[in-house]
Amino acid sequence: MTGTNGKAGQVMGSRMLSLLGKDRFASVATGVLMFVALCAAVGPTLFGDLATEQNLRAVNLPPLSIGEGWAFLLGSDSLGRSVLARLIVAASTTMSVAVPAVLASLVVGSIWGMWAGFHRGWRENVSMRIADVILSFPSLLLAVVVLYVFTPSVANIIAVLAIARIPIYLRTARAESAELQSRLFVDAARTFGTGNWSTIRRHVAPIVLPTLLTVAAVDFCFVMLTESSLSFLGIGIQPPDVSWGLMVAQGRQELQTAWWIAVFPGLAIVITTVSATIIAAWARIATDPGQRWRLTVPKRKRRDLAGKGTA
Repeated sequence: MTGTNGKAGQVMGSRMLSLLGKDRFASVATGVLMFVALCAAVGPTLFGDLATEQNLRAVNLPPLSIGEGWAFLLGSDSLGRSVLARLIVAASTTMSVAVPAVLASLVVGSIWGMWAGFHRGWRENVSMRIADVILSFPSLLLAVVVLYVFTPSVANIIAVLAIARIPIYLRTARAESAELQSRLFVDAARTFGTGNWSTIRRHVAPIVLPTLLTVAAVDFCFVMLTESSLSFLGIGIQPPDVSWGLMVAQGRQELQTAWWIAVFPGLAIVITTVSATIIAAWARIATDPGQRWRLTVPKRKRRDLAGKGTA
């Protein structure tokens, strides 16, 4: 059975890669996210010292100042630090906040939501009321209040963002599992004596997971933008650490004289979030058997089919 499942997983994985290769926008977005992940993984080790090294003889150098060295390809800031090196190192800090926060809220909210939706009754009612209470506070406002009271740190930022985003996954998983718990295959599993958690793990979770992963891809953009906003406001990542949002905050006062200090990290935020949004849209279609044909049919033929369906 394990070998059969592994082989099925390999076939599914190769099929997803084949579908990804046929979508140019999704392929480019995947490449961008892989590059950002690579920078986050090796950036602090390779460019950590260069990102903090000050050179007062190379203050506010404009982009393409190759004469001063390759490190100043994107210019330097008011302390003569390489913008390129800081941009690469900041990717690690930004990802170290966004990825754990999304994963923590995804795991907790998904398990909680599937449990509540599968059992219904008071479990569902209590869970939904808790989610409503958390959602009644805007995520950014909640993070501002908590980080103002407590010391701004990476751990605190991850914790408050994860807690604020749990209701998103809880409500989604609850709705999906509540609909699935009355299906015939779930009734058959109960008839054969399968326990509730085993039924959720074997039959409910595989169906709900694609939707939750799509939500997580979109939520990743929101969490990253929230972290950037907190750093911009001065209650997020604190110096000497560096993040994209902090770089924008540090360069906002020099937009007229040294625009590149704030513009390049801002572009990094935009490009990364747009890429994640494209991957989320692609994954939503690729994991839906009823919509997957849209990725295999040429665009012109797709319009013809859509026109016939409308007619």
